[in-house]
Amino acid sequence: MSERVTRPVPPPAKEDSGAEHVIVVDLGYGDAGKGTVVDWLCARGPYAAVVRFNGGAQAAHNVVTPDGRHHTFAQFGSGTFTPGVVTHLSRFMLVDPLALAAESAHLAAVGAGDALERLTVDRDALLTTPYHRAANRARDTALRHGSCGMGIGETASYALASEEAPRVGDCRSPARLRRRLGLLRDHLFDELGPLDVPAVDDCVTAFTAFASRVRITGEDLLPGLLRRGPVVFEGAQGVLLDERFGFHPYTTWSTTTFANAETLLDEAGPSARGGGVRRVGVLRAYQTRHGPGPFVTEDPKLDRPEPHNRHGRWQGEFRTGHLDAVALRYALAVSGGADALAVTHLDAPAPLICGAYDIGDRIAPAADLAGQALLSERLLTARPHYEPLGDDPAGAIEDALGVPIWIRSHGPTAWDKAASTSGVSAVRRVQAVA
Repeated sequence: MSERVTRPVPPPAKEDSGAEHVIVVDLGYGDAGKGTVVDWLCARGPYAAVVRFNGGAQAAHNVVTPDGRHHTFAQFGSGTFTPGVVTHLSRFMLVDPLALAAESAHLAAVGAGDALERLTVDRDALLTTPYHRAANRARDTALRHGSCGMGIGETASYALASEEAPRVGDCRSPARLRRRLGLLRDHLFDELGPLDVPAVDDCVTAFTAFASRVRITGEDLLPGLLRRGPVVFEGAQGVLLDERFGFHPYTTWSTTTFANAETLLDEAGPSARGGGVRRVGVLRAYQTRHGPGPFVTEDPKLDRPEPHNRHGRWQGEFRTGHLDAVALRYALAVSGGADALAVTHLDAPAPLICGAYDIGDRIAPAADLAGQALLSERLLTARPHYEPLGDDPAGAIEDALGVPIWIRSHGPTAWDKAASTSGVSAVRRVQAVA
């Protein structure tokens, strides 16, 4: 049994965050630092819960504690290092029980041995299985559009095609789970041929064991959780990878904007909004992208320390570039705007910021995915027009995006962050695109 480690808590900022719920969304291509922002929020308080509202086991939110522990959060909320903070996996999550068990084991090894006891899962969340993962890798070997190889797209696409897609609630009904897993396996074998996957009965055994360890809930849990106090909604991936507004086909099978979190709040009723909602867009002080796709400001010569993001077999190369105000303004617009920004890596900002491309200083979403694909083609050949970021990177970012910075981060731990005491307004500075 692992030793329980009590983390040091950073001193609170002068500004009290009040009783607002906070929604944390990445404005880029992912990897902007959502995890470390959520960790800081939970360590600082008063948030007692993290609600995950998109993605699944492919998420990789790195958190480093002040005493040097590190964990890459995938399905657990990134506030788990703070004692007592619970995680709720909403129905918008794609839940992989096998990956969850492995993540729980690592959390126990670094001092969060009760992570599973602090986890609840919506029964309607889709299950990601070894069959989805094997099919994902088989397809991606032939068609490289960028993938984590974790079966996320396969999980989402099968659910669109079949009402028999396995869900978390099925783990409490072995007979139904066995039937649904068999249908899934046969469907994928018919499409792709035999895959190297475990037997259905082995999956049923593992998934029913998962159901005995975690609390599987109905739709009534989240409204009560939201009414008890403010929570942090933690998004996965980034807006520029969104299934509708990302640059197709280099996208994810997930809604990466604020939309899912807002839907959960709306369903819970007006009283669940408590003291309000703060929508926070996270970005680095330079731009990054994992894998193929448009990246107008990419600069291979821009060398930045990257201990936790490297080349991956399925994702591909980790790419770095200068700040791209055009893409970030686009992300804000298609997301419906943000109340505040959280800017990470201010200890190593890029020297340049792109305020316009050779094709213009604004891009807009197309009417459909075919149009988004045409936009991607334009961006693949677009060229940036740069200006120096200057001696005040945070100020330059606020000026370029028209949104105030709430959280400034100069390092990986909660101690490296501070909240602004002014300039954060409840009025969204960037309006949604009609």
